[in-house]
Amino acid sequence: MDRKLEDYEIENLLSWLDKIPFSRPKRKLRRDFSDGVLVAEVIKHFFPKFVDLSSLTVPFSSREEKLRNWSLLNRKVFPKLDFYVPEEVISEVVLSSPGAIEPVLSTLREKIDRKLADIASKKPILDNVDIKTLEKTPEAIHEVEARILAQLAKMKIDEENIQKTMKQKVVVESCYTVREPTLLRQFIFEKDQVILDLQEVVKILQTKVEKLEHLLELKDIRIDQLTKINASNGFNLTL
Repeated sequence: MDRKLEDYEIENLLSWLDKIPFSRPKRKLRRDFSDGVLVAEVIKHFFPKFVDLSSLTVPFSSREEKLRNWSLLNRKVFPKLDFYVPEEVISEVVLSSPGAIEPVLSTLREKIDRKLADIASKKPILDNVDIKTLEKTPEAIHEVEARILAQLAKMKIDEENIQKTMKQKVVVESCYTVREPTLLRQFIFEKDQVILDLQEVVKILQTKVEKLEHLLELKDIRIDQLTKINASNGFNLTL
């Protein structure tokens, strides 16, 4: 994060920022982002539930208020992206020092891209299943059902493993005490990050389970419809 960006990297970063709708016009990067508010808006653009903008002090604030904003982001928002800005870097950013904010924003962009890719990778294959598939033949319906059940089974195993991991970490972390302040802050940061990541995965799995169960309900309804149609046409349909 302390690396100075090349000109082309800064241009690329500015192009990325231009695509984000901010609450106020961007005029000078190092001043616009010094209070942390626009940084929070960047995160909220991609992850609306990650940050509450009302908890931050309004722009054009004092140095103390700017530091408060950054401290709040470091404690409650950045960990959700596995991101952390050192205090010495924050001090430079708050003072609008030349070249201080660009590496922070560049690293933040990398973390955001990584988080988006991680979320995308957790989407079940069945997200791509067209509901119209359930309007086809009984064989197609059974194929969808088999895929849904397999996905549900995998999700159940994943969730059980996550819960087990969370319990294990609590036990391990309770077996010792970190006394040095710097190590303690890092220890707490890493612990909270692991918990947040695991909780996020659990939420995603729970949402997917609900969607898959809904697909199963639609499958059952369609089977009933096909059974009635075939019965009315004099066919004996065995599913």
